[in-house]
Amino acid sequence: MAEMVEFELVSPEEVLVTQLVDMVVVPGGDGDYGVLAGHVPMITTVRPGAITIFEEGRVTDRIFVTGGFAEVTGERITILIEKSVKVDKLDRAVVEQDLKNFAEDVEDAKTDDERGQAINKLEIAKAQLQAIVDAAANH
Repeated sequence: MAEMVEFELVSPEEVLVTQLVDMVVVPGGDGDYGVLAGHVPMITTVRPGAITIFEEGRVTDRIFVTGGFAEVTGERITILIEKSVKVDKLDRAVVEQDLKNFAEDVEDAKTDDERGQAINKLEIAKAQLQAIVDAAANH
């Protein structure tokens, strides 16, 4: 049996996931990366996107996160996030409508702060749609 890595997903309110897995693929700030047992220690940012969990050589779960930070050691990966939802719970029609609404909000923004907030929401919606598309393509 291959070595396992402990995966923890933590929000400010609670520990959302703690489990032993084969591998976790993280949407890092500088690109996606996989974490296996024995990974080099590091701390990275996490951009909006799907965390993919592998057990016994197959994808067992995909969790969309809005961003955060990850700490990797040789035995564990801990991801600190603000919000998450399982990718299979995302509704494509709702996400596509959000994309339209947030694009309009960017256009209608009257201040730099409003524009920045609208752009952030738009980027999260784009990442949600990409997670939905990727999950459908890999079924």
